[in-house]
Amino acid sequence: MEESKNLSKVYDPKQVEAKWYTYWETNKYFHADVKNEAPPFSIVMPPPNVTGSLHLGHALDNTLQDILTRWRRMQGYNTLWLPGTDHAGIATQAKVEEQLAKEGLNKHQLGREKFLERAWAWKEQYGNRITQQLRKLGTSCDWDRERFTMDEGCSKAVREKFVNLYNKGLIYQDNYIINWCPKCQTTISDIEVEHNDTPGKLYYLRYPTEDGTDYIMVATTRPETMLGDTAVAVHPEDKRYAHLIGTNLVLPIVNRIIPVIADSYVDSEFGTGAVKITPAHDPNDFEMGKRHGLPQVVVMDKNAVMNENAGPYQGMDRYECRKQIVKDLEEKGFLVKVEDHGHAVGHCYRCDTVIEPMVSKQWFVKMKPLAEPAIQVAKEGKVRFVPERFTKIYLDWMENIRDWCISRQLWWGHRIPVWYCQDCGEVICSKEDPKACSKCHSENLEQDPDVLDTWFSSGLWPFSTLGWPEETEDLKKYYPTSVLVTGRDIIFFWVARMIFSALESMKEVPFREVFIHGLVLDAQGRKMSKSLGNGVDPLEVIEQYGADTLRFMLITGNTPGNDLRFQFERLEAARNFANKIWNAARFVLMNLEDFCEDVDHYEYSLADQWILSRYNSTVGEVTRLLEKYELGEAGRELYEFIWNEFCDWYIELVKPRLYGKEDLISKRTAQKVLIQVLRGTMELLHPFMPFITEEIWQHLPHEGETIMLAQWPKAQKELINKNIESEMALIMDTIRAIRNLRSEMNVPLGKEAEVFIAANKQDALETVQKGQAYIKVLASVSDLHLELNITEKPRQAVTAVIQGMEIFLPLKGLVDIEKETARLQKELAKVNEEIERLEKKLNNPGFISKAPAEVVEKEREKLANYQANREALLSRVKTLE
Repeated sequence: MEESKNLSKVYDPKQVEAKWYTYWETNKYFHADVKNEAPPFSIVMPPPNVTGSLHLGHALDNTLQDILTRWRRMQGYNTLWLPGTDHAGIATQAKVEEQLAKEGLNKHQLGREKFLERAWAWKEQYGNRITQQLRKLGTSCDWDRERFTMDEGCSKAVREKFVNLYNKGLIYQDNYIINWCPKCQTTISDIEVEHNDTPGKLYYLRYPTEDGTDYIMVATTRPETMLGDTAVAVHPEDKRYAHLIGTNLVLPIVNRIIPVIADSYVDSEFGTGAVKITPAHDPNDFEMGKRHGLPQVVVMDKNAVMNENAGPYQGMDRYECRKQIVKDLEEKGFLVKVEDHGHAVGHCYRCDTVIEPMVSKQWFVKMKPLAEPAIQVAKEGKVRFVPERFTKIYLDWMENIRDWCISRQLWWGHRIPVWYCQDCGEVICSKEDPKACSKCHSENLEQDPDVLDTWFSSGLWPFSTLGWPEETEDLKKYYPTSVLVTGRDIIFFWVARMIFSALESMKEVPFREVFIHGLVLDAQGRKMSKSLGNGVDPLEVIEQYGADTLRFMLITGNTPGNDLRFQFERLEAARNFANKIWNAARFVLMNLEDFCEDVDHYEYSLADQWILSRYNSTVGEVTRLLEKYELGEAGRELYEFIWNEFCDWYIELVKPRLYGKEDLISKRTAQKVLIQVLRGTMELLHPFMPFITEEIWQHLPHEGETIMLAQWPKAQKELINKNIESEMALIMDTIRAIRNLRSEMNVPLGKEAEVFIAANKQDALETVQKGQAYIKVLASVSDLHLELNITEKPRQAVTAVIQGMEIFLPLKGLVDIEKETARLQKELAKVNEEIERLEKKLNNPGFISKAPAEVVEKEREKLANYQANREALLSRVKTLE
């Protein structure tokens, strides 16, 4: 793309970002060529929900992936970053139902087929919103390969997987206790239940023995479920109840006879040590019920309304029933006492409704045989978690895994590929829709109405998106993928499921490494949520600050796996960084107008050698940190180098050579080094800040069409010189020290000063001699006197000590000694006044005893600061004597 010679005065991210993204996408620079012989590097994007719009979690996740992708592409890998979206069963269905409700309709009035037409129409209208938003972030994924979990290929893969598992006996149907959401009207898996600490009550109830001579007291937080009790359990070694094990109790109100059973699951220390057992409405009770062959009495319907088994409470909502049953138990003398009791209550992660455990016929995946190889690959390091601590979290969950309930009572999703013959009862599981019953040849078939859990299809994502079950070229080239980048919150939801699904289908891990990042929290460390109103819209941030600024802010100041606080001050700092780069690049470009490379030789100064050494050291360090997934540290290294070394020092050091007309070789050398370091630094920074780096790179002398395909810089070790780096460090420390002395004594920068430096080592003196020209220009020094072990120190001079050298700045002629002494005495008087006031306050017993500890501590800190100021002022006054 042809670029004007100069950069605009002010950096305008909007104009730059739109221009370059269109250029990259139009020229297919993101597209991976399967025929490219280079070693592959592949990532599959965690598919955002098709209902979603970009949030900060997506922004962080995709920035990390984009950094890795752009970096590996520049290193010459055959790089594929495969994007896509998830059909998001519950969320999408809820959106379509909301739309219907506005029209006064519901899904049942519409019917399944018409409802699905509406869902697909909704997906076509809104489904590409998030992918358009991802483009604004600068994501360099291969949009030509974009996938959707319900597209034809992924749907084929889902059927293939289901039928394979079914035929191996790993998918079965059973009555089981599941988590039911009365609002979403579907099951949700254990890990989709969010447990929130909730204040509640503990109700102590008296259950009389069948002969009426004794009773057992039980404690419950949910008295409405007692209507479904089919036993009371005690610990077999609990002496208090030993005489009652095997006898019967009468269930209050219902008058059902229920047994007292012994089970070691019961915690005899909790409550009364006796537990009411409701197998149809509690997961632990369900398991105990199976062990003891107890009946299951379901007392609620799917709307969490009491049913016919609830007797007089039929038709009541579960909370209404709770109030009424407590009142009735109290009246009849069965309620002993009520205590306040905080406990964790399961809520639906989608709509925040309290979950109701229910027994229901569902489809399950048998997990033990699938979990074992998935545990093995993590233990053997075939899948490596970064940071390592997440391996334990993954293994703990996998080693205690329960069978996975995969059916959902929804219409939007992958419908379970099972058909029931209505004539002979045959169950047919098939990859293709059957035309007739395989047993009796009847065509009267009905498909199972449920759909699969969304995570079933996204568990196949690393291989279904590459063409499985077909053996495609993409699958052969890019599978297994190189790394998965994802948030710590979906290790169980998604990562574990991809690992065991891949091992079963592909006999190989889905990715070699899992790079885990934390969550983006608000400035106070709270989760962002609608209810707190603390969410930050990344698109608004991009609009105001630019994508590069947001990206750089999200990845710096953060380490793998840890949560990140979003702070606008850090965003401002990242924007300042972008402006600093822009201004430095403008300066360099304005000083290249007469640059030509037809020079016989170059003469590299100390400053040139220093910046080339520091640049090559930075290349090595940034590459090393990226290899270790320390992306934030790599960004910090670049920030330090660009801001502190290249902009604040090197550019300032070469200005006299660029402006001087006498020494052409010196000028050409400075220009060559500026180009080389700026261009190389833009290439290093490109994965982090793709837009600004492309704009600047295109203005510099370069080869190739885009910075995206430029070769990743390699450290030239022969240019790294630690001696030169330490020599320049001493020279820069000297300049800083002189500047600080001038600032402390209010000496204007324009006023040149005489400086004396006394060193106790010859090599330090020689180093300062080499840097005399730099010191004179950058510290406004007229005469620089260098001595080894000075005998007579200058009078009326301020001093600084650095690395065994003493620096003297004589003040005569620089400041009006009389005026400065008077000013310092005035300041000293004020400080003494404050010290006296604070000492009086802190010596007052009344203040010390009554004031809060933090107030007293603050006053002590103030006193210490004033005392330090007094010492400094006294020292300055002494200097002027």
